[in-house]
Amino acid sequence: MSFSIAGKTAIVTGAANGIGRAIALHFADMGANVMFADIDEKALIEELGERSEEGNVRYFAGDLREKLAVANLLSATIDAFDQVDILVNAARSVTPSDALSPEDDSVIELLNQNLMPALRLTQMVARRMIRQAEGQTEGQVGSIINLSSIAARRTHPNLLGYSVSSAALDQLTRSMAVALAPHRIRVNAVAFGSVMSASLQGTLKDNSEYRSDIERHTPLARIAAPGELADAVQYLASEGSGFMTGQILTLDGGRTLLDPVAAPAH
Repeated sequence: MSFSIAGKTAIVTGAANGIGRAIALHFADMGANVMFADIDEKALIEELGERSEEGNVRYFAGDLREKLAVANLLSATIDAFDQVDILVNAARSVTPSDALSPEDDSVIELLNQNLMPALRLTQMVARRMIRQAEGQTEGQVGSIINLSSIAARRTHPNLLGYSVSSAALDQLTRSMAVALAPHRIRVNAVAFGSVMSASLQGTLKDNSEYRSDIERHTPLARIAAPGELADAVQYLASEGSGFMTGQILTLDGGRTLLDPVAAPAH
């Protein structure tokens, strides 16, 4: 079975930096047509430059918390590449939470940032995939991959909102997998531990002891590179994982095999 995604068209959100960018660039290098989507237009332009004017790369800048932006992203992808075969919901935010403060709105904010755009994009993209496959009776119609976190299962006291939104994203993955299975659209997620994201880079810069704390609580004793996550996402996007749906693939260096609740789940 092939793990190739060459010739497929993918939308990758959160693609201006960090993990989303690594996935989008990897997909483009593997021969896929890729729509880089992010709210940060300046970073998209700096990253892609003239490359976005031709070939297999385009970008879309917009706030995907807004329904109109979600619709415009799909329209821009169809205009550029005529179809969409893969959706990677990689946009995510991590915000500290005060679990005992009634004034802390981080749970609502992170549900709006991490969950709702993924839900709306999945609904719109799935409908497009179904229309594209009219008359097609065999093969994969589409693959949707959500980026989640081990914080959904092994929470940190100061990451209530992130943990709740990650758990909701896991359940969204399972529910949409069942709903879309009759249409031969697969939905899976990657729950990761410590990957060198843009936010983690910032945290490590401000706290030199944080890296050693992460490594001490990770059996493989290191932080993953974004490219390692990109490889896992490619597997889920390809027909090589054709009988997998509704699964949360854990990529954490063994972190969830250990017990300490207060260890960083980020």
